[in-house]
Amino acid sequence: MPLIALAVMALAAVSCSTTRRLGAGETRYTGVGKFNVETPGDEKAPIALVDGLKEAANCDANDYVVAPFIKIPLGLWVYNNWNDSAGGLKGWLYNKLVKAPVLISEVRPEMRVKLMEQILDNNGYFGSTATYDIRYSKTNHKKAGVDYEIRLTNPYRIDSIIYLDKPEPMARFVDSVAKKSPYLQKGEVFCVDSLASERIRIVNAMRNRGYYYFRPEYIEFLADSLITPGNVAIKLTIAANTPKMARQQYRTGNIYTTILRDSQSDPGTPDTIPTKRGDVIVMRPARLRKNLIPSCVTFREGKIFSVRDMNRTQTRLSRLGIFGNIQIQPVPVDTTSGNATLDVYTTCQFDQPIEASIEVNATSKSNSYLGPGLILGLSHNNLFGGGERLGLQLTAAYEWQTGRNRGSVFNSYEFGLNASLAFPRMLAPSFIKRTNRELNWTTINLGASILNRPHFFKLAEFNTGITYEWKASRNSVNQFTPFKLSYNKLISTTHEFDSIMSQNPAVALSFQNQFIPQMSYTYTLDKFFERERINGINFSVTVTEAGNIFNGIWSACGVKGEKKLFGTPFSQFVKGQAQLVYSRRLIKATDHWLVSRVLIGAAHAYGNSREVPYSEQFYIGGANSIRAFTVRSIGPGSYRAPESVKDGYFDQTGTFKLELNTEYRFPIVSVLHGAVFLDAGNIWLLKNDPMRPGGQLQGATFLKDIALGTGVGLRVDIGMMVIRGDLGYGLHAPYKPGYFNIPFKDAFAFHLAIGYPF
Repeated sequence: MPLIALAVMALAAVSCSTTRRLGAGETRYTGVGKFNVETPGDEKAPIALVDGLKEAANCDANDYVVAPFIKIPLGLWVYNNWNDSAGGLKGWLYNKLVKAPVLISEVRPEMRVKLMEQILDNNGYFGSTATYDIRYSKTNHKKAGVDYEIRLTNPYRIDSIIYLDKPEPMARFVDSVAKKSPYLQKGEVFCVDSLASERIRIVNAMRNRGYYYFRPEYIEFLADSLITPGNVAIKLTIAANTPKMARQQYRTGNIYTTILRDSQSDPGTPDTIPTKRGDVIVMRPARLRKNLIPSCVTFREGKIFSVRDMNRTQTRLSRLGIFGNIQIQPVPVDTTSGNATLDVYTTCQFDQPIEASIEVNATSKSNSYLGPGLILGLSHNNLFGGGERLGLQLTAAYEWQTGRNRGSVFNSYEFGLNASLAFPRMLAPSFIKRTNRELNWTTINLGASILNRPHFFKLAEFNTGITYEWKASRNSVNQFTPFKLSYNKLISTTHEFDSIMSQNPAVALSFQNQFIPQMSYTYTLDKFFERERINGINFSVTVTEAGNIFNGIWSACGVKGEKKLFGTPFSQFVKGQAQLVYSRRLIKATDHWLVSRVLIGAAHAYGNSREVPYSEQFYIGGANSIRAFTVRSIGPGSYRAPESVKDGYFDQTGTFKLELNTEYRFPIVSVLHGAVFLDAGNIWLLKNDPMRPGGQLQGATFLKDIALGTGVGLRVDIGMMVIRGDLGYGLHAPYKPGYFNIPFKDAFAFHLAIGYPF
């Protein structure tokens, strides 16, 4: 009770202090109070219309948001109680936090109701009214909010549409586009914004049909509400001041593409190359394949000129990644009736082909290892003159173990070298469906790494493969890896590691020396359902198989039993994973989002393998998973490594995974954002392992095995990068009896990461 009384007194003190410096006749604005929209009959007002009216009424008051539903006028309190002439740290804080009071006179509610009535007229609600009432605070007459009352009439609807109906080609084309409109239909509610959208839609269609100089202001809609009471007749016309060039349909004339060198001091010597897509003028010396530019140009001489071809050509040239500047300029040459043409001049300037990068990071892992990392990158973006990208990446990391059980001075390290060569085209059969609007990529990879855990093992891995990436539509991406070969070899092990493996043969099998020949396919769909980006989904599914082709070849050759490649067994398994992320914008035109994810995966070893390789098994927990638990600290199922087994995290993997996440993201101030989240899930074993009791997936214990956690987070979103800190609180651990079974002092986990979790 004393705490409650103290809180009430503090709020009262803040309330009084927020109006202390107001002058005579000044009233502080506290926000919109009641907002009532009254409609005739039982019909509800359209949501979009109500949102527009609320936006017109809205004016931010002096509220500083510190949580989703907690608002404190901190800046206003500073304005009233701090000295604006203070220096040093206090002066700096004053300038950062201070907010002058928002006054009723500045809000101007009388102008806002006029704007609302204009919105109502534009949406066909002619004769509707909007009024306001200033509502003063009962405890402080210098504070007031504003109530708004809107009374709607029945909306006017489209009664008839009169088209151009003229024999000219342009008029016939405009009529054909307008008649296909989903809005220009009898019975639709009259709306000025919808008519404006129709103008843009018609003009876009015309500019893709050769009418390059046509603009939206040349389309006019005349409305008459007197012919039929309560209805509107629409007449489509072309503005009288439309210039002749805008009425003319153009075809593509000559096509010129100029490639400039990246050197400003030496422009080079022009070399003209005739192609089927026009003349390519290359300033020599320059490394450029003859057919690269024509493959990106979508214009055709004699074809009806289209703005869509301009955009596609610009996009293709940009995605090559070899040009720093690209400009496309159509120039009218012949404007005579029936034979008007536009010559197309494209100018591209090479960017510097070689890039170097360096990245320094620090990692903290759940197995108490902490240390720095370094990534050195070197790339050539135009290796053979066809936009080929050669990338070399050297990774290095050094870690030491913290805590009481830290080991020797020489600790864990990892080195890796990866090389990739990417071609901006499909080096594959032409029957694979892909869109020509986007670049398609073929990437060849080669890599090697060494991982040293001084208390356990030294592991070497080699891999190579080829991957195709293409887009079958605007929102979908396909990745197909027809061949990837990995080789894992334990170079050395310690007695401690051997002891752990001897206690769990299943885990030991997953660590054995083996080849992993794989084939995989990934499909990703990423789209929003509305132009306003309100509802969006990201769906991805990956299917991987390993060893089946090799096993079939060996079997066909009569090999029985365990099959080997170069004297080493190869792995055979299938693995699949699917993820669906749904994003919902809660408040229009704001960064209030509700984002949810469902992830499910399974892997099964058979044939030439008894266990899925350790690197291909699932684990859970960490910054991008269930954030109330660290990586590999839960699962499989209700299994918990005995306290006598040091570093039991080796056992914390499985062959089935389910993860459910939901997160409310909201802005706080400037680039600082917040989040409240709820995570659930676990991993299981599809095969029973006696050494890991409770780890097998079973229906009777499925719900009890679901780990549950919640928490809050802060994010610094600067656009190109998001720095995220999440504090998770565990609600249920599957390895403990009962529910909500984690002691308060052991329930927290903090994660610092880059990027959003999903």
